[in-house]
Amino acid sequence: MWLMTTRGFYSVVEHRDDAERLLVRARTREDIEALADLVGSEPVWLGTADYAWRVETTRDEWQAAMQVLVGEIAYPNFKSAIKDDAHVHAYHQVWGVMNELNDTVGPARASDGAA
Repeated sequence: MWLMTTRGFYSVVEHRDDAERLLVRARTREDIEALADLVGSEPVWLGTADYAWRVETTRDEWQAAMQVLVGEIAYPNFKSAIKDDAHVHAYHQVWGVMNELNDTVGPARASDGAA
């Protein structure tokens, strides 16, 4: 799961060695520290990894963290709520790439038998 929040950008995956645990990974120390308080784990730095910053958490802790993140949504426009210039730039780039997936055909596709 990729997760872009006002706290930062995260990649969340199942732990390779323990299916009951998750790894929450980040590109920057600031991002992982902004989230670490929600999962109760200290960030670890793996300088050779593509996501150098990580915390381990249980699925239950992650579910509780997601509830907090949902509660923090207090904006009508996500990109406008981002205060850090580097994240604003990166999030806009992701938005642009994902915008290319927009279905420009619309509801008519459902009636032509396309699944």
